[in-house]
Amino acid sequence: MSDKHVRICLWSGPRNVSTALMYSFAQRDDTVVYDEPLYAHYLSKTPAREYHPGADEVIATMENDGQKVIDDLILGDHPKPVAFFKQMTHHLFEVDYSFLDRTVNILLTRDPLEMLPSYGAVVEMPTLKDVGYAMHIELLDYLRSRGQNPPVLDSKQVLLNPRSVLSQLCERIGIAFQESMLSWKAGARPEDGSWAEYWYASVHQSTGFGVWKQKQDSEVFPERLRSLLEECKPYYERLNAIAIKA
Repeated sequence: MSDKHVRICLWSGPRNVSTALMYSFAQRDDTVVYDEPLYAHYLSKTPAREYHPGADEVIATMENDGQKVIDDLILGDHPKPVAFFKQMTHHLFEVDYSFLDRTVNILLTRDPLEMLPSYGAVVEMPTLKDVGYAMHIELLDYLRSRGQNPPVLDSKQVLLNPRSVLSQLCERIGIAFQESMLSWKAGARPEDGSWAEYWYASVHQSTGFGVWKQKQDSEVFPERLRSLLEECKPYYERLNAIAIKA
């Protein structure tokens, strides 16, 4: 970084344990966290406003101008040396990507076989643009073209061995791993976005990373999401192949 701050952007899709990772980084003594600062920008400029729960409140209470968010918040000053931004890849809608040269970028993915039913419980008929897989590959290719080699996390690997994966991640991005990252107090955090009531019920009950559980054969995958699953698979498989292993 060219100044005193390390700015970490975690580029996730929805329902990928990204909030747990935000809570994890919030336990560090050198880190301040921010929850999806580009969400209002995305909602105010796309049809997603019509079907995202709580969208009007997000738009009313957050900065809608994505470039202003980038200039004033992401690239601005922070009260601690490390600033961690939980981001959704699809929120990079019609913004200038050049700011990514000044951030440490991490990609977070999850097997769509597990993710889509969870997301589909809130957004009934999501599209490829809603779930971020294609955007992850676009972002990966862009970052590599700029000379970066962003770490990739798979939520399964994070849950299988949080200490191992987070230790490897911290080494990759040039900060020291802290044991405090593995646990937190149950309940909401002050950094939570206004959308927490719709999405964060399980993480609010947690005191650390959950245990990954194999999907049971008896759990029927929603047929309405089957074609989207097939669309997502090739993108996910490319990401999973290079993800940090537990």
